[in-house]
Amino acid sequence: MNGITGAQIRAARALLRWSAEDLAKAASVGVTTVRRAEAGDGQPSITAANLKLIRITLEDAGIEFIPENGGGVGARFKNRT
Repeated sequence: MNGITGAQIRAARALLRWSAEDLAKAASVGVTTVRRAEAGDGQPSITAANLKLIRITLEDAGIEFIPENGGGVGARFKNRT
């Protein structure tokens, strides 16, 4: 599982219209952990376990993380076919 960036977490949360509190509750992590994860644009400074919980929660909610592909990393809704 590739890492995700703070910018991707912010973008995913915005797509879902979730507050930091909503994500924290859904991922079973603290609000401070979510805020710390989103603080920068690069690799979040949180534990790998908490980052995995956040990523899985967002993916389960319908988000797909886009790796670096020449246009930068990103987040979008999964194809709903």
